[in-house]
Amino acid sequence: MGHDAAPAGPTAVSPSPAGAGQGGAGHGASGGHAKESFAALALGSLGVVFGDIGTSPLYALKESLHHIKDGVSDESVIGTVSLLIWALFFTVTAKYVLFLMHADNKGEGGTLSLMALAQRALGHKAAPVFFLGVAGAALFSGDAIITPAISVLSALEGLQLVTPAFDAYVLPTAIVVLISIFWVQSHGSGRVAVFFGPIMALFFLSLAVLGALHIHDSPRILLAFDPLRGLKFLFGHGFLGFVVLGSVFLAVTGAEALYADMGHFGRLPIQMAWLVFVLPALVLNYLGQGALVLSHPEAVENPFYLLAPSWALLPLVLLATMATVIASQAVITGAFSLARQAIQLGLLPRMLVLHTSETQEGQIYLPRVNRLLLIGVLILVLMFKSSSALASAYGIAVTCTMVVTTLLAFVVVWRYWGWPLWLSVLFVSAFLVVDLAFLAANLVKVVDGGWVPLLLAACAMICMWTWVRGTDLLARKTRRDSISMQDLIRMLEKSKPLRVAGTAVFLTNSPEIAPSAFMHNLKHNKVMHERVLLMSVKTEETPRVPPEKRFEIVKLSDDFTSVVLHFGFMESPRIPAAMASLRKAGLKFDIMTTSFFVGRRKIKPAQNSGMPMWQDKLFISLFRQSANPTDYFSIPSDRVVELGEQVAI
Repeated sequence: MGHDAAPAGPTAVSPSPAGAGQGGAGHGASGGHAKESFAALALGSLGVVFGDIGTSPLYALKESLHHIKDGVSDESVIGTVSLLIWALFFTVTAKYVLFLMHADNKGEGGTLSLMALAQRALGHKAAPVFFLGVAGAALFSGDAIITPAISVLSALEGLQLVTPAFDAYVLPTAIVVLISIFWVQSHGSGRVAVFFGPIMALFFLSLAVLGALHIHDSPRILLAFDPLRGLKFLFGHGFLGFVVLGSVFLAVTGAEALYADMGHFGRLPIQMAWLVFVLPALVLNYLGQGALVLSHPEAVENPFYLLAPSWALLPLVLLATMATVIASQAVITGAFSLARQAIQLGLLPRMLVLHTSETQEGQIYLPRVNRLLLIGVLILVLMFKSSSALASAYGIAVTCTMVVTTLLAFVVVWRYWGWPLWLSVLFVSAFLVVDLAFLAANLVKVVDGGWVPLLLAACAMICMWTWVRGTDLLARKTRRDSISMQDLIRMLEKSKPLRVAGTAVFLTNSPEIAPSAFMHNLKHNKVMHERVLLMSVKTEETPRVPPEKRFEIVKLSDDFTSVVLHFGFMESPRIPAAMASLRKAGLKFDIMTTSFFVGRRKIKPAQNSGMPMWQDKLFISLFRQSANPTDYFSIPSDRVVELGEQVAI
């Protein structure tokens, strides 16, 4: 089922909402899978998919043990490490890597991709499913701002262990590193991305070796493999166990990104990289940190960096900083991809999408999103000043996203996979209980800073809701005030306006009604071209559309032809490329004598718009932010004619 293309700004192309897949770093379309070897894909996934989850050993155990005020005991250390490694086994491995990766939308993962799948399974757009998808996307964006800040800060805090003299330089250095990460986005990550996989492979290898070397400090730590140790600590310490569980969740925050990035490397390379390399490295490192704290309780201050001998401390800080930069890069490119999908599906106003690679469709840059992310990250760093303070804000939005993902997965398992209702409920409930436990534990963080990602997510949701509602009202008003193409064709056959040579392409969201730009051209210029194409762009609920299904051509009369272009939610709608395939299909026109007509609308609030005044003003503000359709659809600017109109909604 199709959905009209990216909305509105100055043109009449206005979408209706649907679902999309989150995530995606700079690795192009799925077509690349066949060309690249399995090993290359697995190595590449280390640099993109596992960046966030791979850097969690820097702070997860430290923050979990930080809550235990009366000194660490064998029971508390073994219990906490047990909770950490079983969170990796159950939430990441069982739920995401083994179960959810099979709930893919033509190879794409992520909350919104799952939402599109659930809507297809139900056969219609159910409001609760749509709300869950939008909430998941908004929450994901809330935590996307925190990941670069906490990752880079936690890595650079290792400098304090090299010498206390570095203490004053941690915050300024973090700000410089973060500004640099965002500054290089416009140049594309392609040239440096080839190093991401090998650097992360070295980082994971270091995690494994450092952890394994310390297990003999206190072999009792191996008791952490008994899940009962973790459960005993959790339920035997009342509120303390609950608070520790909130910090244990820091070990699995990257799981959602892992699922969202599935489309870029494929299911099997990611599963293999996780099970064979990443998971063992993380488990060994947590066991090593735990053994170190058992034998040297003072190491609880920073167990990750104290695993390293003094001579290796500075190289480890540098390696960890590179790993956190890579993790930040993956989150930023994921945010770009998420924003593009939201734009394509009518959840956000159209923004300029720049391609930083000639060959990789996935390598994109959105200047406005980049600026917003940078401002958000810098505000967070200056507000919280340390990774420990940021840890109190981190996690709550991701736990909410995980609950959303589990609920959407239930719809897919029950209606799409066709499992019996009782079995679907039983199966998904096991994951939901754990997700809700993590959510409840993270709610404790709301006062300490957890309100920050929730506030960011709420703002994102309000913007999406306002945009969907406003574009729907605008589309209804346009339909109400328009004339049908069939009626117009009959009228023109009688009145016979002056004809000029060439082809005119009018962009519209509804080919069955006369585009406002056409009516204005006829009214003011009193001419009509020899050939008129009514072109609309529709976004499908699949990631990509095969070339043979790219367009539909309907001949309305001798003079008028309707063309509908179909794009997937992971694709950029490039009209000239689509028109080249139209010519190959036999549609006759000369691109050099073709003019594109777009409507430039100015919106003003009406007395009875159907929305509150504040929402009217927000919608108009968002509408003004919309990118020019010429740039968005990659239309040659010297072939475009813009015709303006005022619309009150």
